[in-house]
Amino acid sequence: MQSPARATGYPITAYSVCCALGTTKAEVLASLRAGRSGLRPSSTLPLATCVGAVPGELPELGGALRDHDTRTARLAVAALAEIAAPLREARARWGAERVAMVIGGSTAGLATTELAYREYASVGRLPSWWSATTQHDFSAVLQVLRALSQLAGPAYIVSTACSSSGKALAAAQRLIASGRVDAVLTGGVDSLCELTLRGFQSLGILATEPCKPFCKDRDGISIGEGAALLLLERQGAAQHALLGTGESADAYHMTAPHPEGAGAEAAMRAALCAAGLTPQQIGHVNAHGTGTEHNDRAEALAIARVLGPSVPTLSTKGYTGHALGAAGAIEAALSLLCMEAGFLPASLGSEPIDAGLGIELVHKQRAMPTGPVLSNSFAFGGSNVSVILGAAP
Repeated sequence: MQSPARATGYPITAYSVCCALGTTKAEVLASLRAGRSGLRPSSTLPLATCVGAVPGELPELGGALRDHDTRTARLAVAALAEIAAPLREARARWGAERVAMVIGGSTAGLATTELAYREYASVGRLPSWWSATTQHDFSAVLQVLRALSQLAGPAYIVSTACSSSGKALAAAQRLIASGRVDAVLTGGVDSLCELTLRGFQSLGILATEPCKPFCKDRDGISIGEGAALLLLERQGAAQHALLGTGESADAYHMTAPHPEGAGAEAAMRAALCAAGLTPQQIGHVNAHGTGTEHNDRAEALAIARVLGPSVPTLSTKGYTGHALGAAGAIEAALSLLCMEAGFLPASLGSEPIDAGLGIELVHKQRAMPTGPVLSNSFAFGGSNVSVILGAAP
């Protein structure tokens, strides 16, 4: 278990989000206000399930980036577009070599590789348009983001399954604290692919209907996709800041959480320590809340032990689905949107609430409580991260 020393909070000077609710912050916020889910039956994947696909057409990559064109890259470019101006300002302020990039993800170019493999299975050769290095590889999306942003600082991918982009935020905070850089473009991106969906189906936890986090009748997970990017700076004008992060690795089981939520508890306590906050100062929790029987129960136990049974808790996966490696960053962005707008969205699908969980579920939209949000992301193998976001100092 990790219990980091207290780290300085850093302002979030810009952020973006692209998910099943829309491709801009304005679209996403409108859906959250309306309590409108982005989960729909899949029209292209051969499984009886609902997915959180990003709506509309995403433009193809052209020119020098044509060889990097994938669904994942298109999602990343869509998220980058909304923060292009503040990113240029940060590059000018600090210098390109002093702005790093840390991106979380888990599927990389798998969706494109699946298309290439189908052609291989049909005709016996891989298509000429497919490339392992510029499409399939994790670094491919980094190459796209670096080319478009013209950043020259350290750049790397974090891939720890569903905790990936939450851990990318933690890594970004450490990079600035180390003095190596002055700003970091961080976040996550993942696209829907058949491999992931079939994997969750094989575990028996893929829901056929939209997921129902913390509901008495919850029966599984819905998979989503998307991207969210946050610009973290050493200093700068901002409403909100990344106050602290906490990580743990309980390694209880390859795919199941610790039944008592031991790893989740350790991550939350480490985040509080890093932010210099008491449990009573947390305003609400954006839970990992996947909608599976065991995950929701283990997380609820941990939340009640660390923060008490009365802290307002919600899951946004009923809106977006579980975006895997991008989930932590997307949920951080959703939390920032709602803090700015002054409301907590209803936790879609949570009724009838499982009263045995012993936590306060936000089943109807309400005013935003005072205090920072603690956002959880937990992954296979016991890789856990908690992120605390609040008002900029």
